[in-house]
Amino acid sequence: MEFLAVAGAATREVVRLSAASGADAGLQINGFWVIVFALNFLVFLALIWSFAFKPIAATLADRQARIERGLADAEHARQERENAEAERLAAIDDARREAREILDRAQKVAQETRDADIAATKEELERLRVRASADIDAEKQRAISDLRGEVADLALAAAGKVVGESLDGERQRRLVHEFLTETSTAPGSNA
Repeated sequence: MEFLAVAGAATREVVRLSAASGADAGLQINGFWVIVFALNFLVFLALIWSFAFKPIAATLADRQARIERGLADAEHARQERENAEAERLAAIDDARREAREILDRAQKVAQETRDADIAATKEELERLRVRASADIDAEKQRAISDLRGEVADLALAAAGKVVGESLDGERQRRLVHEFLTETSTAPGSNA
């Protein structure tokens, strides 16, 4: 403020001197007035610089820093987005590869299980066929034995009627044995 008071006093002195010198006709350049106007302009420039240009320059510098920071953040976000896209594609590829491996393993296990089931079924069928063959042979032998026994009983009964006498146990056994021997050695016998 002191500076303004000094400038005001100087201006009043200049006005007093110019009024005292009188008004000369024509254009005259007064060095004093040029210096006073230059000083006024410098004071005005210093005031404007202090109160207007410095805050505006600080605001502009702050805005420029925020814009640069925003651009840097945008670039960083773009790079992160690209990296995330690459990671996503890699994760998808890994998931597809893992799914293929799981599917291949599952198909392999299913094929092995199917082959094992088929082999077990074949073994069971073979066992059943062998058992059925053995059962058939045993049944065949039993049926033949039963049939021979009946034939022997019939033969004894017929022999008893033909001979007209009763056959005792020893004689019956001998006749049955001879009959079975003849039927076993006869052509076309199944024994």
